[in-house]
Amino acid sequence: MIYGNIQVVAGNANPKLADAVCRDLGIPRTPAKVEKFPDGEIDVRVEDHVRGNDVFVVQSTCPPVNDNLIELLLLVDALRRASAGRITAVVPYFGYARKDRKDEGRVPISAKLVANLLVTAGVHRVVTIDLHAAQIQGFFDIPVDHLYSSQVISEHFKKLQIPDLMVVAPDVGSAKMARGYAKRLGGDLAIINKRRIKADQTEVTEIIGDVAGRNILLIDDMISTGGSITEAAKACRRAGAKDVYIAATHAVLCGQAREKLESCGAKEVVLTDTIPVDTVGVETLFHVLSVGPLLADAIDRVHHERSVSALFSRREEGMS
Repeated sequence: MIYGNIQVVAGNANPKLADAVCRDLGIPRTPAKVEKFPDGEIDVRVEDHVRGNDVFVVQSTCPPVNDNLIELLLLVDALRRASAGRITAVVPYFGYARKDRKDEGRVPISAKLVANLLVTAGVHRVVTIDLHAAQIQGFFDIPVDHLYSSQVISEHFKKLQIPDLMVVAPDVGSAKMARGYAKRLGGDLAIINKRRIKADQTEVTEIIGDVAGRNILLIDDMISTGGSITEAAKACRRAGAKDVYIAATHAVLCGQAREKLESCGAKEVVLTDTIPVDTVGVETLFHVLSVGPLLADAIDRVHHERSVSALFSRREEGMS
């Protein structure tokens, strides 16, 4: 079924990314008022007609997580009540993803709850990038297009033509992703074995693989507090690695993460703009790549009922 015109609406989470998507699509962003009442409640109003149209709401649930999540839900509700033909939530960074199972007693499955909230609000489809756990797609009873930033990040490192490259997974959980990057970039693979001391503190116990004399690419889906990936960078340097590059899709960067990245000895930190990144003071270290073209291509394919999975080969899909 082909709906009406494409429209892109955005909250306050990442309007620059929404504008980048619109530039690639060749359309203006549909204006929306997203403000707060004096008591902190969020007030939204979509300021253009959407009846019968194919509307995409671009909104990461990044910090401030709760504000951005509620903005997304209220925008969707407003669009549903305004008779939008189809509403797609484009959530480049899907928050509340860490709790994807009940791993101890008396805890929520937060990712499932957020999925339920989106569907109840009126979302017909979800587009997201590099979910923290791929099985979260199964929490939705609506279509989910899971995109990968691998092609964006890989193209950057291909251009650098780094010799003696070894891709290193900062923990066992990211080994599959790191293996995909190693295959694509023509490098070898190593894995960091770590022990978590506190919620924001880890200790590297061993490096599985010889990193001595190699240039290192540490890759992960997100950098939150920065503890794991910066400790991995330091461990590689102690083990005789040459230059260390760090790359991640989602720059959550909580607490002292920026300071940790600045002091870990990395030559370059490559991030994407699924979350806004403040590069003031770290312009020579941080390199931000845009996922705007990737999202625009996916939106165009969804609108015209063409394959989204065709964006990725089997090899790329295996990288997540």
